[in-house]
Amino acid sequence: MNIQFVTPSLAPYLDELIAFRRDLHAHPEVSRTELRTTRRVAERLERAGLRPRLLAGSGLICDIGPDGPTVALRGDLDALPLVEATGLPFTSQVAGACHACGHDVHTTVVLGAGLVLADLDAAGRLPGRVRLIFQPAEETTPGGALDVIAAGGLDGVDRAYAVHCDPHTDVGRIGSRVGAITAAADHVTVALRGHGGHTSRPHLTEDVVFALGQVIVGAPAVISRRIDPRAGAALVWGAVNAGSAANAIPAEGRLIGTFRCLDSDVWSQAGSLVRDAVRSITEPYGVEAEVSYVRGVPPTVNDDAAVQIIEGAVRGELGAAAVELTPQSLGGEDFAWMLEKVPGAMVRLGTRRSGGPTYDLHRPDLVVDERAVGIGVRVLVATAVRDLSNCQNAGSVLGGGVGHGSDNPRSTPR
Repeated sequence: MNIQFVTPSLAPYLDELIAFRRDLHAHPEVSRTELRTTRRVAERLERAGLRPRLLAGSGLICDIGPDGPTVALRGDLDALPLVEATGLPFTSQVAGACHACGHDVHTTVVLGAGLVLADLDAAGRLPGRVRLIFQPAEETTPGGALDVIAAGGLDGVDRAYAVHCDPHTDVGRIGSRVGAITAAADHVTVALRGHGGHTSRPHLTEDVVFALGQVIVGAPAVISRRIDPRAGAALVWGAVNAGSAANAIPAEGRLIGTFRCLDSDVWSQAGSLVRDAVRSITEPYGVEAEVSYVRGVPPTVNDDAAVQIIEGAVRGELGAAAVELTPQSLGGEDFAWMLEKVPGAMVRLGTRRSGGPTYDLHRPDLVVDERAVGIGVRVLVATAVRDLSNCQNAGSVLGGGVGHGSDNPRSTPR
C-alpha cells in the first residue's frame, strides 16, 4: 500500500508530532502519575488557542468547535511498569517504566487530531463540536475512564472514538469489527483454609493443596458448562501458592487468576458463577473457601453505526483496501466504560513495518512504525468530520496519504 505522501493540512504538524511522541516515550509516567504528560499536552493545546480543562490529578479534556452535535476522541496517557528493551535513541529515561502499549502514540494521535481540527474550525469547516479526552490510568483497575465520566467528560457527547496500536497489523491498515472487540477482564482470588496437618494423615485434616488442585482444573470446567461458549468466557489461573514443606499440609493456600468474556450479559453474572463453582468444588474437602471477585472492565462493544462511520473515514483517507476485519481479543480495555455510556467504536491502528518483525503489546521491546502517528491523526479527523456532517459518502477530508520515519533508526528512508 502506498502511504508515502503528505497531506497539506497535516504536513505542518508531522515533524512536531513525531518529536512530541518521542518525548513522551522517553518520559513515561505510570497510571495516575501522568503529570508531565498532561502538562505537555495542555501547553500545546493552549498554544493552538484552545482551552483545555485539567482533571483532578492527571488527564484533561478539551472542546473544539461550536455548540451542536459532539463527538469525543479519546487517548490514554499512562505507561507500564516495565524496563524498556528497545535500544531506541529515545528510549525511556525513567527507571522501571516504559510505553510498551503504545499510549504515547495514542496521546500524540489525539493531540494531532486536535491541532488539525482546530485549524478546520478556524476556517469554518468543522460542522459541530469535538471533545478531546486525554485519559489517565488506563492500565489500572478501576481505570481512569471512570474518572473522566465522573468529571462530566462524556456529558453532551453523542459518539466516542479511539484507536489502539496493533503491532500485528501493517502500518497503513486499520482493523475493525462490529460488536465486542475486546473482553471483560476481572480479577479472581481464591483463598482456601484448613487446620493443616501431616501428609501421612490427610484424612485427619482439610487438605488445602488437594482442594486447590481441584479448583485449578475444576472451576474452568464448570464455567465452560454453565456459560454459552459463544460468550468467549475464559477462567485462567496465573498464580498458586500453598505450603513450604514436603511432609506438611498447609493451613491455607491461594489462587489468583482472571475471568474474561466477550458478552456483557455473561459478564454481569460471572462473579456469582465463579463463586458457586469454587464452593461446590471445595465443599467435599471440608476447607473454608473465600472468593474475591473484582470486576475490572466490561467488554468493549463497538456500535454498528459508529463502525460504519470510522470505516468510511478510513476508506476515504487510505483507500478501500485499508480496512480489515480484526479478530476479537480477550484483553481488557478501559475505553469500554465510555462505550457503556455512549455509542462509539475503537479500531486497531497498524504499527508493524511491512516486512519487519512482529512485536506484541505489554512487552518491553515493543517498537512501532511512526508513520502510524500521521495515519491515526487522519483517521480520527476524518471520522469526526464525517460523523458531525453525517455524510456517509464523503471523500477524503484531508486528501492524500501520510509518510514519515520509523522507530527503527536503521530503517530504509521513505
